[in-house]
Amino acid sequence: MPKARSELVCVSDTPFYHVVSRCVRRTFLCGKDYATGRCYEHRRGWIEERIRLLASVFAIDIAAYAVMSNHYHLVVKLCPDDAAQWCDDEVLARWCSFYKGPSLVQRYRRGDNLCAAELRRVEDYAEAYRQRLGSLSWFMKCLNEPIARQANKEDECTGHFWESRFKSQALETEEALLSCMAYVDLNPVRAGISNAPETSDHTSIKERCRPEFNLAEAIARQTEQQALNEFLVPLKPLLSFEGTTRQGSPHGIPFGFDDYLKLLDSTGRLSRSAKRGSIDKRALPILERLNLDPGRWCQRATGFEDSYQDFRRPESRQKVA
Repeated sequence: MPKARSELVCVSDTPFYHVVSRCVRRTFLCGKDYATGRCYEHRRGWIEERIRLLASVFAIDIAAYAVMSNHYHLVVKLCPDDAAQWCDDEVLARWCSFYKGPSLVQRYRRGDNLCAAELRRVEDYAEAYRQRLGSLSWFMKCLNEPIARQANKEDECTGHFWESRFKSQALETEEALLSCMAYVDLNPVRAGISNAPETSDHTSIKERCRPEFNLAEAIARQTEQQALNEFLVPLKPLLSFEGTTRQGSPHGIPFGFDDYLKLLDSTGRLSRSAKRGSIDKRALPILERLNLDPGRWCQRATGFEDSYQDFRRPESRQKVA
């Protein structure tokens, strides 16, 4: 019998999880449907942008992702301690960037005078939202449901877009984390739709290798198109590589990024009988393909966050109290 989600996701055991969500009947609802000739490639951009937007609001970090034609992979780190440090006003602002919230919360955020009982109720709402903002299940709900609605609206149809609830897998060791990240980043290469990980569209490895790509602008455009409420936090970068393991739970990925690139490159050159693609064994090493030496790359990687810009609306620049 399948286990309850609460038994599968436990931060005290590990904060890292591999998540997979597939389209209904595994059809190409995010790629080119060769049966009908219709192309839905643009929906991969929807999912990628939504992932990065939600990660900036939730207490969840993204270590790796890959959006394919009929499914997507995520490697996430849950950070409930971050949510515990947010004040009630910040929690309400984060949650209300996606949902209007009850009328009482709307009145509170407008600055209306509330009685003591109403203020206590607002505190209860804030605590409930704080728990949600650290929940993987709520993260996936906020990711999958709007994508399904948007796709069904485009297709002028109703019904399921995703075949079931997402599947999650705990990554309890460093080896499990790194092997899973490599598996996710190499998905387009294995599927034969890309020749190299750094050129694979809609993947975390391309974003890490090409930080000059301004994802913030793409997300800001989507924010305007979907008429979301005020968004008050800057775009969060992908979870960083720490280089060495710290005592206790590491904040980032306990591995050097240049070492991870070499690991990814060597793994991608291995042929698998069940998969169509692999990196050409005659190709240059990945650091040479990127025209980078390890020393310069380490300096660039440590300044990775500088490439992310605050994409809040002009009228919403004021920080949350």
